Amino acid sequence: MERHVSNALKVVDFLKGHPQVEKVNHPVLAEHRDHALYQRYFPKGGGSIFTFEIKGGADKAKKFTETLELFSLLANVADVKSLVIHPASTTHSQVDEKDLLVQGIKPNTVRLSIGTEHIDDIIDDLKHGFETVK
Repeated sequence: MERHVSNALKVVDFLKGHPQVEKVNHPVLAEHRDHALYQRYFPKGGGSIFTFEIKGGADKAKKFTETLELFSLLANVADVKSLVIHPASTTHSQVDEKDLLVQGIKPNTVRLSIGTEHIDDIIDDLKHGFETVK
């Protein structure tokens, strides 16, 4: 779990400063609506599953998920390997756009489940994905 948390926080830091990222949705961030709860209930950190919004629309988000090589394109979560999915076109594909937004899912939302691989490999794969969809 420590490796999951450590890797996830490093990925959050990487993504929040990336020019192709519109928003990172992880409760470790002060602007997240559940930040106070996160601090209270997870003093040692938690949450290796989170989403981010890539700049661009659904097509760019889908292409990003499909170009990653280390990340597996799977709907399950909390595996030891890193996973990625585009919820609007997969797990939530039968939900209408209005209800997707209520659930916090935009057309450009990408969900990550960060695994226990070496952090350099995880970040390198994300960099590759961003470079591919530029």
